[in-house]
Amino acid sequence: MQENPRHHAHQHRIVVIGAGYTGASAAGRLAARLHREDVSITLVNAEPDFVERVRIHQLAVGQTLRPRPLGEMFAGTGVRLKLARVTGIDVDGRTVTVAPDTPAGADGSETVPYDTLVYALGSAWNTHAVPGVTEHAHDIAGRPGALRLRDRLAALAPGSPVTVVGGGLTGVEGATELAEARPDLDVSLIARGTLGDWLSPKGARHLRKVCAGLRITVHENTDVTAVHADRVSTTGGDIPAEATLWTTGFAVHPIARGTTLETAEDGRITVDATMRSTSHPDVYAIGDAAWAPGPGGKPLRMSCASGIPTAWQAADAIAARLTGAKLPTLAPRYYNQCVSLGRKEGLIQYVTADDRSVSAALTGRPAALYKEMICKGAAWAVAHPTLNLPTRRRRVVTATPARASAKAA
Repeated sequence: MQENPRHHAHQHRIVVIGAGYTGASAAGRLAARLHREDVSITLVNAEPDFVERVRIHQLAVGQTLRPRPLGEMFAGTGVRLKLARVTGIDVDGRTVTVAPDTPAGADGSETVPYDTLVYALGSAWNTHAVPGVTEHAHDIAGRPGALRLRDRLAALAPGSPVTVVGGGLTGVEGATELAEARPDLDVSLIARGTLGDWLSPKGARHLRKVCAGLRITVHENTDVTAVHADRVSTTGGDIPAEATLWTTGFAVHPIARGTTLETAEDGRITVDATMRSTSHPDVYAIGDAAWAPGPGGKPLRMSCASGIPTAWQAADAIAARLTGAKLPTLAPRYYNQCVSLGRKEGLIQYVTADDRSVSAALTGRPAALYKEMICKGAAWAVAHPTLNLPTRRRRVVTATPARASAKAA
């Protein structure tokens, strides 16, 4: 019996960088879709654990999150986990440079070649170049920042002022979680506009009610001009702050800008409807790293709600192109914004397909339970990337693709 020659052919090397919600989901889904003899899948991440970023404010106020080791998550899947920090990408030479995530820096750096790259490095806090933010403020864009804030909060005496800058989802969740967990602290929230100005009237009223109940002082229509060790300077004067939490949006990882990848003004990689780079057809960008077309021509919002669907779309598109299957099409849309307001309160703001608030909103304890279900569901979906639906690993039928137009199917 003649052996199938493809068993000895070059394995298609897929490298996924970043193991947040999107990167971990994409790696697991690819492993479930493709035959192990035909592909190698390497997942690069600086930390050994999967971090539930939607719960990071809970970690910051001292709550214990369930550990989710990536090694356990991917045991038996065929995904190779490489614990390292990405230090560079050569998208023309198809290599990723990584280094051990140690204070020593680039010692032990190595080059990882790829045939297909899935870029899922996500985002970090955006300081907006405001003086003193980097030196004096804290962030909860990742686990290290949350742990630093946790240590700082633990050292504060009762009555100490803590200020949260930013009236968006992250700021609101951070401020309410903090005020509930530490009622002994004097918590302030600074919003550039009015509190909850992105919400429906019902949603905004509920947010105000919860903030009042938690004794959060809200400074509206206020811009921060500088952050100091003991205060925050604003257009309305100085506000005391023994600890400052900065939550004014996210900035993408800067590595993409240093490559020849086509990026949007904000540094996100521009992609087509299959999450494939518009300039490099062997690169896919997902989650916060991608400038992906959404409903109404607006780019998808940086969020878990956008991220996991883009991960599924990219993984399924890569698998389809490699196996000759029908290319999947994604019609992304939004349904709601889920906001935790501490452990006992929540807000589910229903939205249009393009993420604009409608009048309907779920509030109170039912909303808190709904948000908790969403958080648990997101973590479960990462560990079960095909949602436990029957699937089979398909054989690769196409050779490693040559450079071609990104617009090709």
